[in-house]
Amino acid sequence: MILLPNGKVLLINGAGSGLAGWELGRNPVLSPVLYRPDRKIGSRFKTQIPTTIPRMYHSSATLLRDGRVLVGGSNPHAFYNFTSVLFPTELSLEAFSPTYLDSKFNDLRPKIITPKSMSGIRYNKRTNIQVVITGKVAENLVSATMLAPAFNTHSFFMNQRLLVLGNDKVTTCGNSAYNIEVTTPSTHNLAPPGFYLLFVVHQNIPSQGIWVKLR
Repeated sequence: MILLPNGKVLLINGAGSGLAGWELGRNPVLSPVLYRPDRKIGSRFKTQIPTTIPRMYHSSATLLRDGRVLVGGSNPHAFYNFTSVLFPTELSLEAFSPTYLDSKFNDLRPKIITPKSMSGIRYNKRTNIQVVITGKVAENLVSATMLAPAFNTHSFFMNQRLLVLGNDKVTTCGNSAYNIEVTTPSTHNLAPPGFYLLFVVHQNIPSQGIWVKLR
């Protein structure tokens, strides 16, 4: 399970029946599923475009800065085994593109101008993020999110956390530029110090992420 910048959850890879490892898994899950917690009950899960490569035990996935999900691996055996087995060891990589990357959303997609990547931010501080959005802006549907870097293996995304900073105030700066005032996480309990990917999300369409260091 992968948390996406807009708060949706991607379920990807694995077996549909049997046990995860040691060649006991069957029915590879080729179609990722998107979980949308903001939808009504009964319409929260949506099947995505399938892959053709089984990703069984020891497969992995991780969110990239541009919003894609890097998917790789698969090895339900004790050692590498490429022949004469139902699901051979798989060393290839794929990139899954969520629908928010569709070019039809380009005018809604924010582009972060400041802060610059690798900037430092401190706890419980008002912070300004300047973005460019070329389309019509719905100020109440603009928010900032932070994602801890991690990777998915053995069904879970170790150490993943999504911090929704929201927006305290959105100000028009002219020439499609906007200033978004947010408050950073208040304590180490919410967000341990270290590097995070910072995104701005507009109408569920995230910007590319930038790296920030929380300290």
